[in-house]
Amino acid sequence: MKVLIYGKTVLQSQVESIQLLFDLLHGEEAKILVFGPYLKQIEPLIAIPGNIEEIRNYLELVQHRPDFVFTLGGDGTILSAATLIRDSNIPIVGINLGRLGFLASIEEKVMKEAFQMIRHNKYRLEERSMIYLDSSQPIFGENLFALNDFTILKRDNSSMIIIHAFINGEFLNSYWADGLIVSTPTGSTGYSLSCGGPIVFPDSHNFIITPVAPHNLNVRPLVISDTSVISFEVEGRTENFLCTLDSRFELITQEFKLSIRKCEFGIRLVQLEEMSFSKTMRNKLMWGHDTRKHY
Repeated sequence: MKVLIYGKTVLQSQVESIQLLFDLLHGEEAKILVFGPYLKQIEPLIAIPGNIEEIRNYLELVQHRPDFVFTLGGDGTILSAATLIRDSNIPIVGINLGRLGFLASIEEKVMKEAFQMIRHNKYRLEERSMIYLDSSQPIFGENLFALNDFTILKRDNSSMIIIHAFINGEFLNSYWADGLIVSTPTGSTGYSLSCGGPIVFPDSHNFIITPVAPHNLNVRPLVISDTSVISFEVEGRTENFLCTLDSRFELITQEFKLSIRKCEFGIRLVQLEEMSFSKTMRNKLMWGHDTRKHY
């Protein structure tokens, strides 16, 4: 087995779990690769067994071609890892060292058991679609895709903005709001959910359009087919607006013409046999749990 370990930041509370993962991999004589910036953070904190190799970019990742990418952190770590993995189709094993963790579904307390299940092929691969941004002006470099969502937002305390939205070239609506979110089914449990959007199952093949604090109260989230192309024109009283792809952001102006479509590639998440999207929702959102006190 050849594994890439990927992380963003290291907290002292995570050191024991990180050490355990390295020890498990070393015990199984796995070839260990580590993402360069993360390696620099963990080297002073843990005992790294055996020889490892450093991976710094997409080209090196494709060259070494690991069997899995183990992400250590939360959902944000997986979103970041997607910009490294891109179209390589390497499966992600999300180990949750964060808080909620809809994507990073393997809790650190069951890391040993999860590792053995993966070793014995007791898992399945979930295909997760992504969105792709087309822009009339250069933006976001090579990473014009997102696993969770795309947004157009007002900046700071500026007044609301107007976003004219079109589906396949046909006018949909002019949103008077603080912003607009277009999310994938994966992203339906993220920012869109906090703004009143629906939860959509990962294999639903949809986009969710969710307004952020709309001025017109009769405007509601929409679910449309991911075969659609959604285009935007934005205007407001300020010169700049905020545009995001997952946790990455850029400033845009009214001159930008933007459109969203389904990305030609997606990512693959490792799900243990005992896990499912429904079970994750019940556990993370406490569905069916009565938290009231009974006397």
